[in-house]
Amino acid sequence: MSAVFEVVNLRKSFGGLAVTNDVSISMQPGDRVALIGPNGAGKTTFVNLVTGNLAPDSGEVRLGGEIATKIDAAGRVKRGLVRSFQVTRLFQDMTPAEHVALAILQRDGRATRMFGNFLAMPAVMAEVTGMLNTLGLGGLMHRKVSEIAYGQQRLLEIAVAMALKPKVLLLDEPAAGVPQSDTGRIEQALAELPADLAVLMIEHDMDLVFRFAKRVIVLAAGAIIFDGSPADVTKDAGVRAAYLGSYANASHAA
Repeated sequence: MSAVFEVVNLRKSFGGLAVTNDVSISMQPGDRVALIGPNGAGKTTFVNLVTGNLAPDSGEVRLGGEIATKIDAAGRVKRGLVRSFQVTRLFQDMTPAEHVALAILQRDGRATRMFGNFLAMPAVMAEVTGMLNTLGLGGLMHRKVSEIAYGQQRLLEIAVAMALKPKVLLLDEPAAGVPQSDTGRIEQALAELPADLAVLMIEHDMDLVFRFAKRVIVLAAGAIIFDGSPADVTKDAGVRAAYLGSYANASHAA
């Protein structure tokens, strides 16, 4: 099976400081990968590089075998690389239905059409309704985002991302800021993602990481110091020293 997403020898420096230092990652369809590391490890810079929001000093990003390093962020979305953000970037005066419909119209190259007409588009509305129902948001589809709970807003972000029909989904701390009572629904949504979708999740919640990931990549000082199974990451001395610390000694992480 060929890689759907590849990063090859990616480098980026600011003022002589290497924040992305010769990083290489390859993902296959269906991969569930967690990218972890201490604050300042370079995780956000890495995501900005691979999504086209920042240009690397050297190295390549490949999507489905195509070199995408010089393709802009919108072009990478069209090729199937979609990102959710650590902090919600939703429009507070728009409804969940409007958010998802806009993503569908953008995906289909129809975003310039009169946006208010989407309610009269049966195919679009069927997809909007199905997507929101799947994530437990069907009853809120016509409420303003400002009127729904933060955990529900994070689910809406996943719905918007999925409406773009990604091949590779980058999730930047999907449970960040979500009350503990709502995290179960987010985990359920992650578990129900399409089996052939490659997912790279940045997360600090190690319990969530170990429940979600089949593979863990650890970034420290801009470089990958581990790439392997969740079972092995807790045994790695370098990872324990750089990041996991006492968590690696907890019996439930063994």
